[in-house]
Amino acid sequence: MTSRTDYPRCAAIFGASGGIGAAMCEALAARGVERIYAGSRSGNGPAGAAVTPFAFDLADEPSIAAAAEMMASSPPDLVIAATGILTLPDGTGPERTYRKLDPAAMQQVLLLNTIGPAMIAKHMLPLFSRDERAVFAALSARVGSIGDNRMGGWHSYRASKAALNMLLKNFAIELARTHKLAVVAGLHPGTVDTALSEPFQGNVPDQQLFTPQHSAERLLGVLDGLEPKDSGGVFDWAGARVPD
Repeated sequence: MTSRTDYPRCAAIFGASGGIGAAMCEALAARGVERIYAGSRSGNGPAGAAVTPFAFDLADEPSIAAAAEMMASSPPDLVIAATGILTLPDGTGPERTYRKLDPAAMQQVLLLNTIGPAMIAKHMLPLFSRDERAVFAALSARVGSIGDNRMGGWHSYRASKAALNMLLKNFAIELARTHKLAVVAGLHPGTVDTALSEPFQGNVPDQQLFTPQHSAERLLGVLDGLEPKDSGGVFDWAGARVPD
C-alpha cells in the first residue's frame, strides 16, 4: 500500500453550485488538483480548465449512478457530498416543537440530507483504489450529535443528520475491511454565510459567521489531516471531533 504526496489527484464535489461546494472547487483548483468533477442539478460548474461539470439529482439515484459511471475511467480519490437542506423550497423551516411535525416534510428532509448522500456513497465508494489513500466526506452538522443535544427542536433536520452520521460510521467500518487507507468522515462547517443558513444568521456573532471560502479551506485542511483511524467520525471546521 502507498501513501501519496500528491493527494488529491482527482476530486468529485456533489453540490458544486452551493456556497461551500463552489468554494471547495475553487480551493482545489488553486491547489493544482488535476481534475475536479463538479456536480449540480443544472449540470453547470465553476469555470476552470481542471473542472468537469456533471448533472445529478439527490432524489434520483439513476442520475448519481450515471455520474459515477462517467467518472469510472478516471476515478476520484476525494469525494465530497457538499449537499443538504434546512428550509424546504416551500418555506417550511425546521420544527421547533413536535406539534409541527409533518410526515411529508420529514420525508423530504430525510431524502435530501440522508438518503441522497447515501446513494452518492453507494455508487462512488466502489471507485476508490484499494491500495491508495481515498476520502469520502459529507457535510453534516453538530446538531446531528445525540450526545451534544441540549436544546431539542429542529426535529427532522437533527434526525436526518444523526442518521447520516450513523451511515458514515457504517460505511467506514465496511470500507476498512478492503480499503486500509480509506477515510470516511462527516464535516461540520459551522455557520456559513449561504442560502441554507441565511434565515438563522440574526443571532450569530460576526466572528462566528464564516464565508464559504474560509469554511472550504478549513474543511479541506481537516480532511488533509485525517487518518484511517479517524474514519467514521464527524469533525468540525477546527478539526475537533463532534460527539456521537
